Amino acid sequence: MNPSHNGSRKEFVLRCRSGDLRLGARTLVMGVLNITPDSFSDGGLFYEPERAIEHGLRMAGEGADIIDVGGESSRPGSDPIPLDEELKRVIPVIEALASRLEIPLSVDTYKAQVAERAIEAGAQMINDISGISFDPQIPAVAARYDTPLIIMHIKGTPKTMQQDPHYENLMGEVIAYLREGMERAERVGGVDPHQVIVDPGIGFGKRVEDNLMILNRLGELNCLGRPLIIGTSRKSFIGAVLDLEVDQRAVGTLATVAVSVLKGAHMVRVHDVAPARQAVDMVDAIINAEGWGR
Repeated sequence: MNPSHNGSRKEFVLRCRSGDLRLGARTLVMGVLNITPDSFSDGGLFYEPERAIEHGLRMAGEGADIIDVGGESSRPGSDPIPLDEELKRVIPVIEALASRLEIPLSVDTYKAQVAERAIEAGAQMINDISGISFDPQIPAVAARYDTPLIIMHIKGTPKTMQQDPHYENLMGEVIAYLREGMERAERVGGVDPHQVIVDPGIGFGKRVEDNLMILNRLGELNCLGRPLIIGTSRKSFIGAVLDLEVDQRAVGTLATVAVSVLKGAHMVRVHDVAPARQAVDMVDAIINAEGWGR
């Protein structure tokens, strides 16, 4: 059987405070909740706490399995924001959603202090775009609270990552970066390796052809032995291929979501939850056709 095929997708169990999160039997959908004035996809749309909370509840109602709450834009060319500002954006929203939702919340941050405050406020997962390379204390926080940790590949920083990125061996370099991050998280921070998820970082220091190649060769990441999350939603490589602006990339996004699932992704991170939920459920049904309806 082709190892990149979802039909052979390994199953994993992550420990969350609200209960076990099972990955593999069905594809999970992570809804993106940007509490920022300047995100590339929905800048300012959910910047006000009330609107952010309302949108988080809406995504849960549309079938999200997890809500990923972030307070700092990581769009190409973006600057970091102060710790206090990030906390002011995300903590009230996480507190409000955690008290009203049964599904787990993730905090999208590379700062250990934000991660810890978010967990105390009700978050149950850490999504670190830096692959724990920006703040070495992130693994210690994840270990202290036994929290699942997403380790993502990035080349450079959000400020510099799209300034002529180049790879000698794309998949080899991405895999080596993720493996090194996993080993460092376990060795230095004491993270349980069974609590780690990996993300190849679509759009984070990648050319259009790099993003396409990663999706085409996604199955090679199986060598890491960890569940795989993919975030392609509305990204510029879709716009480059289809010559479309951000608000016109929904269909292109769904194509990348379907391919990601076929190639072995356990979870997809998206802005538009309802159509993505339908897409992954349909792909899952096709893959599991022999057992469907039993």
